[in-house]
Amino acid sequence: MPIPLHKNYINGKWTPSSSGKTFESLNPATEQPIGKFQLSTAEDINDAVEAAEKAFNSWSSTPAPKRARIILKAAELLRREKQRLGKLVTTEMGKVLPEALGDVQEAIDMAEYAAGEGRRLFGRTTPSELQDKFCMSVRMPLGVVGLITPWNFPIAIPSWKILPALVCGNTVVFKPASDTPLCAIEFVKILEKAGVPKGVLNLITGSGSEVGGAIVKHKSVRAISFTGHRDTGEWIMKNAGLKKVGLELGGKNGIIVMPDADMQLAVDGIIWGGFGTAGQRCTAASRVIVNEKINPVLERKLKAGAESLRLGSGLLKTTDVGPLINKNAAEKTHKYTEIGIEEGAKLLTGGDKPKGKGFFYKPTIFTDVASDMRIAQEEIFGPVVSLIQVSSIDEAIDVVNSIEYGLSSAIYTNDIRNAFLAIQKIETGITYINASTIGAEVHLPFGGVKATGGHKEAGWAAIEEFSDEKAVYIDYSGRLQKAQID
Repeated sequence: MPIPLHKNYINGKWTPSSSGKTFESLNPATEQPIGKFQLSTAEDINDAVEAAEKAFNSWSSTPAPKRARIILKAAELLRREKQRLGKLVTTEMGKVLPEALGDVQEAIDMAEYAAGEGRRLFGRTTPSELQDKFCMSVRMPLGVVGLITPWNFPIAIPSWKILPALVCGNTVVFKPASDTPLCAIEFVKILEKAGVPKGVLNLITGSGSEVGGAIVKHKSVRAISFTGHRDTGEWIMKNAGLKKVGLELGGKNGIIVMPDADMQLAVDGIIWGGFGTAGQRCTAASRVIVNEKINPVLERKLKAGAESLRLGSGLLKTTDVGPLINKNAAEKTHKYTEIGIEEGAKLLTGGDKPKGKGFFYKPTIFTDVASDMRIAQEEIFGPVVSLIQVSSIDEAIDVVNSIEYGLSSAIYTNDIRNAFLAIQKIETGITYINASTIGAEVHLPFGGVKATGGHKEAGWAAIEEFSDEKAVYIDYSGRLQKAQID
């Protein structure tokens, strides 16, 4: 049976790349191709940007509530197609079906939230220092925005970027990750069916260096929103020029477990945070900072929990953990296992790849980890959890903060003082109390500090990311008034 061929979406039409070349996307559980996609060029980006520029005046002039109706229609279509899209996410990305359905649900939630913003897009009013003068601000679209998304949430993260950008009145050039282009194409088809006009949303597949680089450097692109590797984010900052740039660049997230914690609740949160999505979340719980008094008990429970997890195709109801996204990801994870052993950490469980097809890796736990070891400092993006012992809440917070990233964090405690110390002192954009490091909701800002990027998306921050706030002064005095002049 021939492998399906998919095209770019430019100016309302599905069209081949100017290169004439394609690449394949694989099912990571079977290593079998699921489709061929356009290996696009800078020329294709030029065409997409030109289409977006031409569509901008009409789209930005469309009243925001009317733009929002299209987004709300997309929510209805996503809900109708949730099961089909969830199975596609599992097939192309690998996460188990309940998580894949959650991926689609995030897009539904974001569509509903963004649609509601169509009747808000709040500015502000404030008094003037002069008589008979009125001051306010209004929200203005940016223009053509370039959106570059990762593979681990192949429908949810595009929705975080595309839907707020559209409701704000921008037009879009969208480059999805090359490991999950079919999910992106199906999401764009939903928006096309919902009524997004031609040229307003354009999708180009291809390599990050060729296609992503062309978007970042294009003079007519006014803003970039990127989620992915820190090194790529640094490159974007150096090459984007004077564009507005939003970056989410990963994390090395820690869970603190105090002696007064509900132990089973903490174990459940660590297993979910560390091994959900096979550890392939920027908010994954890759470090557990545990009080030394309870470390032996926690080790025993976590080992049993990890070893009970069943690996396999995410489409099977018996599967708890799916594959990693590709061969390189599995090899990178195993490399860090070897690094951990070389550094002197104790391998509690896991640490190797099971036999057979697919990019699987066993849930892995290290104990006796020092906070400055590479496995405790560097983002692995696989199912590897490191246990670090501490003696106090202050030491625990210091360890959480001892990395270059600052995305998510959590603490399990029944002491309100510990909880508020964590909220105040931990250097992350997100802190959970008695919950794992994963589970962000679309109506709150999402993002981190330090090397995570320092930018926020989702919630009201999404509107700030994809619009400018213009100050407006209305002088009805009938005479020349000079501010700040006596």
